[in-house]
Amino acid sequence: MVAALDRKLLRDFRRLWGQALAIALVMAAGVATLILAVGAYRSLEETRAAYYERYRFADVFASLKRAPAAVEQRILTIPGVAAAETRIVEFALLDIEGMVQPATGIAISLPDYRDPRLNRLYLRSGRLPQPGRPDEVAVNEAFASAHGYAPGATFQAILNGKKRTLSIVGIVLSPEYIYALGPGDLIPDNSRFGVLWMSQEALAAIFDLEGAFNSVSLTLLRHASEAEVITRLDDLLERYGGTGAYGRKDQQSHAFIDAELKQLEAMAKVIPPIFLFVSAFLINITLTRLIALEREQIGLLKALGYAPLAIVWHYLKLTLAIAVVGILIGFVAGTWLGQGMTRLYADFFNFPFLIFKHDPDIYAIAASVTGIAAAGGAARALYAVLALPPAVAMAPPAPIRYRHLGVEHLPLFRYFTQLTMMALRHMIRWPVRTGLTVIGIAMSGALLVTAFFTLDSMEFLIDTMYFRTDRQDATIAFTHERPVAVMQAVEHLPGVLAAEPYRSVAVRLRHGHLHRKLTIIGKAADADLSRVLGLDLAAIKLPETGLVMSENVAEALGVRRGDIVEVEILEGKRGEARAPESERPGTTGPERSEIVAGDRRGLRYVPVTEIIQSYMGLMVFIDIDALNDMMDEGPTVSGAYIAFDHARTDELYGTIKDLPSVSSISLQNASLEKFRETIAQNINIMTTVYVVLSVIIAFGVVYNSARIQLSERARSFASLRVLGFTRAEVSHVLLTELATLIGFAIPLSWAFGYAFAWATVQGFQSDLYRIPFVIETNTYAISSLVVLAAAAVSALIVRRRIDRLDLVGVLKARE
Repeated sequence: MVAALDRKLLRDFRRLWGQALAIALVMAAGVATLILAVGAYRSLEETRAAYYERYRFADVFASLKRAPAAVEQRILTIPGVAAAETRIVEFALLDIEGMVQPATGIAISLPDYRDPRLNRLYLRSGRLPQPGRPDEVAVNEAFASAHGYAPGATFQAILNGKKRTLSIVGIVLSPEYIYALGPGDLIPDNSRFGVLWMSQEALAAIFDLEGAFNSVSLTLLRHASEAEVITRLDDLLERYGGTGAYGRKDQQSHAFIDAELKQLEAMAKVIPPIFLFVSAFLINITLTRLIALEREQIGLLKALGYAPLAIVWHYLKLTLAIAVVGILIGFVAGTWLGQGMTRLYADFFNFPFLIFKHDPDIYAIAASVTGIAAAGGAARALYAVLALPPAVAMAPPAPIRYRHLGVEHLPLFRYFTQLTMMALRHMIRWPVRTGLTVIGIAMSGALLVTAFFTLDSMEFLIDTMYFRTDRQDATIAFTHERPVAVMQAVEHLPGVLAAEPYRSVAVRLRHGHLHRKLTIIGKAADADLSRVLGLDLAAIKLPETGLVMSENVAEALGVRRGDIVEVEILEGKRGEARAPESERPGTTGPERSEIVAGDRRGLRYVPVTEIIQSYMGLMVFIDIDALNDMMDEGPTVSGAYIAFDHARTDELYGTIKDLPSVSSISLQNASLEKFRETIAQNINIMTTVYVVLSVIIAFGVVYNSARIQLSERARSFASLRVLGFTRAEVSHVLLTELATLIGFAIPLSWAFGYAFAWATVQGFQSDLYRIPFVIETNTYAISSLVVLAAAAVSALIVRRRIDRLDLVGVLKARE
């Protein structure tokens, strides 16, 4: 008995192979996406965790001006601190042979006679610098690879105002610089930013920090409170110019990897359910029609003694067979795509190793979820098998009662031919099936809108950031704050056409119980090179007083325009708290008295005068004169924005390389070029994947819908042929129905795509960046054309089947 049903199963599978393959491909897309996203997520997360643990990545970081080495022992007495590592960290300007542009480096000290306690280095080749050799450095692998450096290579660097020739003795990796981002860059540019590790003794002598340090990293005990440790560390380092400690989540490299993990998590949650929903729908309509066509066979099997559950199991096995094909294809595709993405991550993130995770549970979860979706799609049809009595099943089905639906009398329908009306009536009489088919096709278009909108968003982001906001050619940072008179020297650099000052100050903003550590940027009120844009993206003039903050900062602090925020200054002169009576928050009691008394760090109460748009980072601006006044200092600048004559670029860069007061320089054109290169690579890969997936959905839905309609209406189509209608006229009925379904699906796909794109923007938001929500008209047009092309191919395949109908076989009466 089982063997007979199994033989029937094989015949059914061979007969329905086209529909089965279409459904299996949709399932495979869901399986592949799930394996890709979850596998890549685990690979990235577990590799990072293992790397952090093995090389003792710190939990808390702090920078300061200068503190005696003895302070390290006091740091270790803070409750919750497990280990501490003090060091020297300073920026340097690099002069690379054969590279016209100046590069930026960050020099970090290494203990002379022991291994680092924290943030240990992975030695890729060579050795670490030795004490007493001030010209030796180890450099990060990405920087070395970008310039073809190996141990023994040399380059020049300006350290504390003096140009030195440094010799590379080691190529290393660091858990602190998995994502090595230079000042002012949005994407790592390994040719223009390098990390240099030098002997503690050598770096201390260069920067006059013998017996002192200006940076400290901590690891915490298992149950320690990070917030409490940071508070105590800030209190301890305040007198030494501490600029505010921060936890691992705010460390730049860690934060960028977190953002990538968040994107993978969103992909795993959003994309696979779409494919599984569509595949369940396809199985439902395919199996329902198959059971309807075989109702007499089902009745006969029951009459011959086959148990209802055995027959149900027979059809369930057909469903599971389709699912198995989809799962196997998905396993192969997901593994291949996951390995490709892992290789991409290995190029982008600097790990010692990164291997795609082949955990069995990923595949088990993907297979289980797909099997459940397939069984769920088949459940309604299988229930019909159980409920069908043998006597009823063996009798011919009652003919469909066709009635006037009323719509035929509408003026619009008077212009339709009878063949067109046949197609429209069929859709109207099966509204649920019609609606689900429309939704299935719309899903494919929605995926395309979701993929293509990122191109629109990135172009809008580039236009906003590089051509509306920061329009300067370069940004220069000084080694220390300088009097504003230094701007005259900047303006006289070779080729400089315009220069604008800026000042950056580390602060902690508080509003109620909410607080954030960030940097306030002071700019000239009428700045033209680096402008501030309002919510409408129009340039605004900075007010004489008050803060101008981006939307994400305002949301993080829960403030609105006109609110007063507490500004805790973390550098420079930290005078007592002061605020005009009218600008102080309306709170009373001991807590407010403490703040006003000034027994905490220097505090200021400043109104929020404007909320602005910003897509990168937590941005807060203020008039530079107001900032200097807040700092109780005279006119001071941290750096300058410059525009220069590109015909004199080489001369300008050559001069800057010899300036002892410049610690770093970021170049807009180089940053834009790298940003476009990286974004184009990532988006092209993602867009290709999404296009393939959406074509699979469109083809699967349209092909299955057309095949089912053909099987249902083969007798009607054959009758029309016998009555004298041509192949084209008969095909017109089916193709009209498909065209109408697609016509309804495309506008719906725009709505779904809009919703998916909005969800993507919300899901990928972080403190590091925001994706602007922009969808151009051509995105909707391109997505529609791709859906139409996939639908046209599947419809033409079915059209060939109509042309080859066996009229005699189809018109034979049932026995």
